[in-house]
Amino acid sequence: MKSNIVILWILTAYFVVLGTVYTGWNLITHGYVEWAGSSAIYGGAFLAGFIAVYLMLVQRKQGGVLIEDRENSDIDDGDPEIGEFSPWSWWPFMLSLAISLFVLGLCLGFNFWISFLSIPLCIVGIVGWVYEYYRGHFAR
Repeated sequence: MKSNIVILWILTAYFVVLGTVYTGWNLITHGYVEWAGSSAIYGGAFLAGFIAVYLMLVQRKQGGVLIEDRENSDIDDGDPEIGEFSPWSWWPFMLSLAISLFVLGLCLGFNFWISFLSIPLCIVGIVGWVYEYYRGHFAR
């Protein structure tokens, strides 16, 4: 977490310097401040600093050194059990195709009926993915 905090403070300083240079360059070149770019760059600095402060507070609240920050730790020490995954499952693929069809129907304004036809496919994909361990070879 220490390295993340340092990287985010470096990003904050970089964005502040970049925003100052950008704003000054626009003042010199055009004679006015270009608000969209300047506010976006300073907003990036604010967000990076915000996350850095949050991580500092979390680190202070935990009170100990994390596994990632110890010098003598291995990669396996910080490797928790994330969960159970199904590499053979086709349901995520089906659900992504159904959602792609839904978004395609929304993007093509005159073909919005594609979205309505893809809603049942989305429902089938979600139900199939949730209940894939309740039937067949991998049932519990």
